[in-house]
Amino acid sequence: MFSVSLPANSLLLAAVSLLLTRRCCSSLSVRDIPHIAAYFGTKTRYEEVKPLLLRDVLSVDRSVLRPPPADSCSPVHLTAVIRHGSRYPTAKNIRRIHKLSELVRRDASRGPEELRSRWEDWYTEDMDGQLVMKGREDLRQLAVRLSILFPSLLSEANVMKRRISFVSSSKHRCVSSVEAFQEGLQQHHELVPEYSHVVDDELMRFFERCRGYVEGVENNRTALLEVEKFKHGEEMEAVRRRMAERLGLPHLSLTPDLVEAAFFLCSYELSIRAIHSPWCFLFDEDDAKVLEYKSDLKQYWKRSHGHVISGLSSCPLFHHVFRTLDKAGRPRRSTDTPPEPASIMVGHAETLLPLLSLLGLYKDQTPPTASNYHSQHGRRFRSSLIVPYAANLLFVLYDCRRGPRLQLLVNESPVRFPGLETEDAPLYRDVRAAYRHLLDGCDFHRECEGRGGGRGPNTEL
Repeated sequence: MFSVSLPANSLLLAAVSLLLTRRCCSSLSVRDIPHIAAYFGTKTRYEEVKPLLLRDVLSVDRSVLRPPPADSCSPVHLTAVIRHGSRYPTAKNIRRIHKLSELVRRDASRGPEELRSRWEDWYTEDMDGQLVMKGREDLRQLAVRLSILFPSLLSEANVMKRRISFVSSSKHRCVSSVEAFQEGLQQHHELVPEYSHVVDDELMRFFERCRGYVEGVENNRTALLEVEKFKHGEEMEAVRRRMAERLGLPHLSLTPDLVEAAFFLCSYELSIRAIHSPWCFLFDEDDAKVLEYKSDLKQYWKRSHGHVISGLSSCPLFHHVFRTLDKAGRPRRSTDTPPEPASIMVGHAETLLPLLSLLGLYKDQTPPTASNYHSQHGRRFRSSLIVPYAANLLFVLYDCRRGPRLQLLVNESPVRFPGLETEDAPLYRDVRAAYRHLLDGCDFHRECEGRGGGRGPNTEL
């Protein structure tokens, strides 16, 4: 863990950056957005989850804050766990894009002319998952919306006096995202941009340090058996044949990985360049739903409820959040130092999904498998809606007459705690009671290094 503090060159630099961002990432009209844009899994734009932002990027709905009106509540602390913004493809996916582009140029006899002869493969491996200009804007805009939603917590005084803590994963896209969030706060309050954050991979990349997870899931070929079965199953095979027919290619020349590369190219061109890519026309909505399901199977069995250890690996972050809330909700004398108003933590989809799972959220009664696609259309677990770019999990602590209350929001929308579904903002002591088994347990060393470690599949599903 280490701290970084960097003053920006000037307000002029920030203004130029904002101008370039808007020029680079100007929005498509709603009618020009690809019809499959809401099915890209973890590569989905935040706007697809929050459609109001397509009309106004700073649209804020204050009605989402729902403490009981009779309890005289006011927010005293915000902990936000945020995924980085829109990014370039990883080097692995860029290599697949090169292979796909070469195949289509050489062998395709049908399909959009723009795709076969005029589309430029401009991706280079050094891009490797770095934040794009649109990704910076994702975080700037989120910062402004949260400032409007929580004016007393993300206030000018709290920003200027550095009362707000900022934590990031060490990955470049997360560091750039936490800086962009700070830019958004400072631009909102017309302050000179200045960056200050702590890099803490023990909190934000806990999954790398959990041996039970790494050995039991990450490096265990059988852990993702459902994904492999579906990848080579009848639904994916039908998508592959349809894409091959649309391009006039022998269907055996298109591997499932290349089909997915084409699908994600549609998403990258949309989120990075704000264009309706010719790659999008290779898929209809039914194809997109199949490809989203394949992505959901991967996220479910690799990062979520599929294996108990995936959720337990997030114990360090879970305990950090509740220690922060405990401290903020503690009774104080008027002469005491006020609690930290906000904690902003930027990580990955791999950071958010295990924590959401540990909290018991988005757990379907019947788990998704390779064989039950057609019965899963109404499932809760849709990564497109849960962890798009700039996804966020917000813990809002209120000071109320009857005692502190806690509200949970996912992607700026209210979500109720499992077991406490009768209230949007239950008493904090009731939330702690609901998670008592984790607060008193959930020991990272025991779960991740112990012999049992909860490494096997979740037999409770």
